[in-house]
Amino acid sequence: MQIYADNAATTKISNAALKTMLECMENTYGNPSSLYKIGQKAKTLLEESRDEVAKLINADPMEITFTSGGSEADNQAIVSAAILGEQKGKKHIVSTAFEHHAVLHTLEKLEKNGFEITLLDVNEDGIVKVEDLEKVIREDTCLVTIMYANNEIGTIQPIKEIGEVCRNKGVLFHTDAVQAIGHLPIDVEKENVDMLSASGHKFHGPKGAGFLYAKKGINLSNIIEGGAQERNKRAGTENVPAIAGMATALNEAVNNMTKNSEHLQKCRDKLIRGFSEIPHSALNGDESKRLPGNVSFCFEGIEGESLLLLLDEKGISASSGSACTSGSLDPSHVLLAIGRVHDVAHGSLRISLGEDVTEEEIDHIIKSVKEVVEYLRSFSPIWRDLVSGKKEFIL
Repeated sequence: MQIYADNAATTKISNAALKTMLECMENTYGNPSSLYKIGQKAKTLLEESRDEVAKLINADPMEITFTSGGSEADNQAIVSAAILGEQKGKKHIVSTAFEHHAVLHTLEKLEKNGFEITLLDVNEDGIVKVEDLEKVIREDTCLVTIMYANNEIGTIQPIKEIGEVCRNKGVLFHTDAVQAIGHLPIDVEKENVDMLSASGHKFHGPKGAGFLYAKKGINLSNIIEGGAQERNKRAGTENVPAIAGMATALNEAVNNMTKNSEHLQKCRDKLIRGFSEIPHSALNGDESKRLPGNVSFCFEGIEGESLLLLLDEKGISASSGSACTSGSLDPSHVLLAIGRVHDVAHGSLRISLGEDVTEEEIDHIIKSVKEVVEYLRSFSPIWRDLVSGKKEFIL
């Protein structure tokens, strides 16, 4: 049995998205900036895709800029807000300690250039407190950037309330919605969002295509120079097949969201119950305010890398956290941010389910994780110290 359970890292492209891309590559291969017919045919498909994406988040098509993915969109949103803020003498930015590194590393770069960065703490439940945000916004705050749903522990943030605070304070609000879009209903108008980042391969679209929503009136700064594409905001010939495939995938995901969410939540909750039966284990983040298919656990006395390799032997592809840091031996900054100590954070597991997962596969995951955790603990010196009383259990 082979089970792909790392959908937060990437998803398999949908048949509908693949069909759209193949048709485009075969029949609509012109450069959308060209004036002849086949170029204009590509331009029409590009703008139809923009219309589709905008409609699905209740935006205006002119507010959508296509990018290579979420990281580029995050960079452009944050840098643009920083430049706008600097022009007004505002060089303070608020974010959280458990953002994706596309956000955190961009903020670190700005900090070296004279910006002051405030990173909000998150509680053990992995959810930002709106009242904490209100306390740190200042007269010189130019941007608040807080992710919609965390990429590792899946917790969903109170985006509408955060956006309302920012709107009342006259501060731009950006949200990295890479993990949320296609899985949660998003309405940028109702949720008071000024800028939003998305990536196609997180909702069964292709890699290499994403978009940035920026509310009318926000002057985006280029981070890629060279041509006049995307209304002079993102140089480079548009990847029309990938963009069209992304629009198809997003439309499919949004239209099937209710059915998929119900199924995923049922499977997610069964996994949580099963993993909770393992002694000295703990769910990371709030049990209910989380993405439908995300389960993140820590198991005391084991190493996450060994857990993943042995699960792979049992046909289960999973993760210990973000795919972007999977090569690092350092514990997850997300888990440290919610208060997990290093020894516990090292023993983490993230299961992110796809919509086609079956109950039989859920049972296999639970059985396999229980077996592997027990096996790893059987020869773990850390576990022996815990059981013997030399060390105290944390979980």
